[in-house]
Amino acid sequence: MTTALQPPPPSHPLLRLSLAPRGAMPRPIDGAWWPRSYDLLAELPGLLGGLPPEWGHITSVTVNGSKWSATPGRTLVSNQVVRLCRTATASAPNTVVLLAPGQGRWDLLVVAPDSTEQDAQPFMAAAAAGHS
Repeated sequence: MTTALQPPPPSHPLLRLSLAPRGAMPRPIDGAWWPRSYDLLAELPGLLGGLPPEWGHITSVTVNGSKWSATPGRTLVSNQVVRLCRTATASAPNTVVLLAPGQGRWDLLVVAPDSTEQDAQPFMAAAAAGHS
């Protein structure tokens, strides 16, 4: 009898996220996220699953409507409803805003998915240091 070896299950790519240290003073940027695409429905589960537990349950996500693919008004992430909002304001075109009721608001700089590692690293490092 011959047994066929099964290939290993696909591994999930590492989340490319750098967060600024939590401080007493609010800051304009709380970290940086470098998604692999502008497909929010594909990228959101990884992002929300990689956030610190103390951020609580994110119920609302706002992104720049001109950058991200079309999305419904709500989606399920880990069996919880998340409201998806698109904005056209130019005040923060490269950010994603995360809201958790009773916990807070976090603004993450979004590094363009097609950025090279050399281009992305300065943004990731600056955001992790708490610089906008």
